[in-house]
Amino acid sequence: MFREFFVMMKIVIGDHNYSSWSLRPWLALKQAGLRFEEICIRLRESRTREEIFKYSPSGKVPCLIDGTTVVWDSLAICEYIAEQSPSLWPSDRKARAEARAISCEMHSGFGALRSSMPMEIVSSRPYDARTAEVEADITRIVSIWENCRLRYAQDGPFLFGSFSIADAMFSPVVWRFLTYAVELPPASRAWIETMRLLPAMQEWRDAALAEMAS
Repeated sequence: MFREFFVMMKIVIGDHNYSSWSLRPWLALKQAGLRFEEICIRLRESRTREEIFKYSPSGKVPCLIDGTTVVWDSLAICEYIAEQSPSLWPSDRKARAEARAISCEMHSGFGALRSSMPMEIVSSRPYDARTAEVEADITRIVSIWENCRLRYAQDGPFLFGSFSIADAMFSPVVWRFLTYAVELPPASRAWIETMRLLPAMQEWRDAALAEMAS
């Protein structure tokens, strides 16, 4: 029964190269070790929206389908996954509250960064100009990372020691900062390298490369 439950789980995602929202819950699923089917819909094509509506009531990706349960928001999907794998949130109550807070901040904020530095994994744009608003977003993100690593470094290499949804929520920023060659202090560089080398992140990058080559 337990195995069948997870075999039925599906996640509908967009292009690996572009879909930052899709990466977040996909990575959480991978890190949780849950079994799922991946349905990838190519974005920016004439039938994209029609194809997405076959699965997602919002017409957007990602969308998780677990039997008759449909969840169509990246953070809501991560929360749903965490109900099956509680280790995706820190066990300490205060750390868990902070991890949720920064995950929500990532989910709802940093509009200038999203607009000016879209996730394009296979690109290299080190010389793209940045507005004051983008620099402010970068400064805030780095502040979050540095603060987490200062306090939780002894517990492991991720933001709160062990991998959590907070890491998943910031995972597209890893690729953004690499694409746009953002200079970082040592603790943030170390976290980015830890994330970049995760087998799941490498799998996502390989899929992006394959898509762009096709």
